[in-house]
Amino acid sequence: MNPWSFYPWQARTLELMMNKASDNSSSVAPPGIPIWLVLLAAGGTFALTMGVRQSMGLFLSALNTSTALGVGSISLAFAFGQLWWGLTQPFAGAIADRVGAGRVIFVGILLVALGTFITPLMSTTAGLIFAIGVLAAGGAGMAGTSVLMAASARLVPAQKRGLATGIVNAGGSFGQFAMAPIAIGLTAAVGWASAMQWLGVILLLALPAVWVLKGNSRALAAQAAATSGLKPLSAREAIRQALATPSFVYLSLGFLVCGFHVAFLATHLPSVVAACGLPPEVGGWALATIGLFNIIGSLAMGWAVGRWRMKSLLALLYAIRGAAVLIFLLAPKTPAVMLIFAAVMGVTFLSTVPPTAGLVVKMFGTANMAMLFGIVMLAHQIGGFLGAFLGGYVFQATGSYDWVWYIDIVLAVGAALVNLPIREARLPLASRGAA
Repeated sequence: MNPWSFYPWQARTLELMMNKASDNSSSVAPPGIPIWLVLLAAGGTFALTMGVRQSMGLFLSALNTSTALGVGSISLAFAFGQLWWGLTQPFAGAIADRVGAGRVIFVGILLVALGTFITPLMSTTAGLIFAIGVLAAGGAGMAGTSVLMAASARLVPAQKRGLATGIVNAGGSFGQFAMAPIAIGLTAAVGWASAMQWLGVILLLALPAVWVLKGNSRALAAQAAATSGLKPLSAREAIRQALATPSFVYLSLGFLVCGFHVAFLATHLPSVVAACGLPPEVGGWALATIGLFNIIGSLAMGWAVGRWRMKSLLALLYAIRGAAVLIFLLAPKTPAVMLIFAAVMGVTFLSTVPPTAGLVVKMFGTANMAMLFGIVMLAHQIGGFLGAFLGGYVFQATGSYDWVWYIDIVLAVGAALVNLPIREARLPLASRGAA
C-alpha cells in the first residue's frame, strides 16, 4: 500500500520524484571512487566517532572521583550530550544536503576531537556539559548517522542501499568493539585523563573520509527535476509533509525508545556491572561485546531490509530487547550472564538504524534524507537524554538500577506495538528475493 495514498494531492508528485531519484541513483558516485571506498569512508568515520562516544561511560567513575560532582551531575552532562547530538543532526543534515557532506563531516570530526581532548580539564558540571555535551556531542551529530547514511545512500546504487546502510552501521559497532579495549588499555598505561585525550587524537584518523564523501543530495534532486519536470521539495515542504505523515511519527516514536535503550547502556552499563559486584573489566568487555555483536546485527539487518517489511523487523527488534531485559533481571548476575546479555542487546543495539533509514528513503526519497533522518535521530536522542539522565538520577535516589530496567521493558513493548501501524509499500518481487 502506498504510504502517501491518504494524501492524494501530493502522492503522485512525490512518487514520481522518488522513482526518478532511484532511477538516477546508480550513477551518482564520483568517477574513480568505488563503492567499497565510499562504505569504508562512511563506516570508518562512524566507527571512530561512535567508538569514542560509546566508550565515554568507562570514564564516568574516574570523572566522579576527580571532580567529586556526583554521578547525577555527571550523568546530566552525558544526558545533555545525547540531546544535543540529536538536536544537531537535522540542521547538519539540511546543511549537508545543500553545501556538501564533506564540509559538515570535517567540522564535526574536529569538534569531537576537541571536546574529547579537553574533557579531563573540566572540573564543574557546566564545563563537562560544554566539553561532552556541546563540543563532542555536537561534532558527533555533524559527523554522525544522518549525514553518513545520506551520503552512502546518495553514492551507492538503489538496490544496494539496504546492505550499504547495514555496513555503515556495522562500522559504528566495530568502533565500539575496538575502542572500549583501547580505552581500557590506555587508561592502564597512561591514566584515565591522558587516555581520553589520546582518544581525541585518534579521531583525527577520520579526516581523509571528507574527500570521499563530498557532494550533496541536491544534485540528485536536480537530475530528477530535469527528467520529470518537477520542482524538488524545499526543506520546509519536506519537513511539513513528513510531520503530517502518521507513519513518520510512529517511526520517530519507536526510535525515541531505541535512544533510551542505547544511551542507558552506553552510559551506565559499567556502573551496572559494578553494582552487581563484578570486576570493572567486565564492564569494558560488556561494552565491547555489544559492539561486536552489533556488527552481526547490523549486517544481518542490512540484508533483511531487502527481503521483509521493515516495520515488522523493527517491531521484532524492540520485542527482543524487552524480553532480554526481563530475563536479565531474573537471572543471576555473573560475568557469563552479563556478557550473554550484552551479546543479545548488541544484536539489536543499532540494527534498528538500517530499517529506520530505509523507511525514510522509501517514503521521501534521497533529496532531503539527511535532514529528515536527522529529525528521526532527534527523537532518538530525546530518548537518549532520558536514558542517560534517568539512569544516574534513579541510581542516586534508590541505590539501584531496577526501576530503570522496568521502564525499559515497558518502553520496548510500546515501541514494538507503535511500529505495526506504519504504512509501508510492498517491495517489488525482484528486490525482495524469494520472500
